[in-house]
Amino acid sequence: MRELLIDGRRIADDTPCFVIAEIGHNHQGSVERAQELFVLAKQCGVDAVKLQKRDNRRLYTRELYDSPYENENSFGPTYGAHREALELDRAAYVELQACARELGLAFFATAFDEPSADLLAELDVPAFKIASGDLTNTPLLRHVAALGRPLVVSTGGATLDDVDRAVETVTDAGGTLCLLQCTAAYPAAVEELNLGVITTFRERYPELVIGLSDHQDGIAMAPVAYMLGARVVEKHFTLSHTAKGTDHAFSLMPEGMRKLVRDLRRVPSAIGDGVKRPLPSEERPLGKMGKKLVASRALEAGHVLADGDLVAKSPADGGLPPYALDELLGRSLRRALSEDEAILAADVAPVAHPAESTTAI
Repeated sequence: MRELLIDGRRIADDTPCFVIAEIGHNHQGSVERAQELFVLAKQCGVDAVKLQKRDNRRLYTRELYDSPYENENSFGPTYGAHREALELDRAAYVELQACARELGLAFFATAFDEPSADLLAELDVPAFKIASGDLTNTPLLRHVAALGRPLVVSTGGATLDDVDRAVETVTDAGGTLCLLQCTAAYPAAVEELNLGVITTFRERYPELVIGLSDHQDGIAMAPVAYMLGARVVEKHFTLSHTAKGTDHAFSLMPEGMRKLVRDLRRVPSAIGDGVKRPLPSEERPLGKMGKKLVASRALEAGHVLADGDLVAKSPADGGLPPYALDELLGRSLRRALSEDEAILAADVAPVAHPAESTTAI
């Protein structure tokens, strides 16, 4: 049975969708802004908030770290300075972890390198996120898996061989994981979401919870993913589409996130139990729209019913349904009917050969 536990929350085929608000660095290096995002995410109904943790000196080559980075989204003159301006330290993580705990939200982060993973482990986060860019980073996967928490692994840009390798690496190290179908484009075009991979993953890895890291700038595709079997949805979250930074434009603002969570929560109820049956709410509309058989004109007692004697008319408030017409033709009336009067089963003589009848009238 595919099942995963994150911060005490059970995620499985028979559970609602586990929704992660991906804050990333949309806090712009501000603890206060991150806290505001946490509060709003809670109000939207998400299950978890997630950040991104990097040890920038460890992560980037010196050349990239020191390279000029001057553009409208830059927080520093070099790429390293830009990344450091956005990075939250251990004290900030402790403060934000406490904030999330008070709000009742699961709190974890993407670990981009081993030192970041170790820091998060020291904070006892309930899970780790692995970004698409590290799906082939087996040393990092092995290191994080050994830390004893579940991994939520994105698969953007991957082949099935890449995914197989990652799954094998994590499981061989004693770890558990959830796979997210992901298109590593920001934003991702609807035509590139390839949601059918969710089905592929479910069939290929029957023991794994499958989800979607959704970089599309709308809310309609996540419920489709749930219908296909995704039980984790990660969606970027921001206060403003126009804020400084590359992620804000395709992130959901609070109203969008609220609607996304609302729609995901509705899907199981909308699916129902699969038993086709009339519902109480349908009785009145169908009583008005439905039809019964009535006399097309005044008919005398003893009249043998023929084509044109009976017609289907609304409302369906008694009498025989239109599908009984074939069973009535050729039978005689026991009483007279006025025009538009409904015909009842008792109004006709018994059929000559009851065994040949298919309708109980």
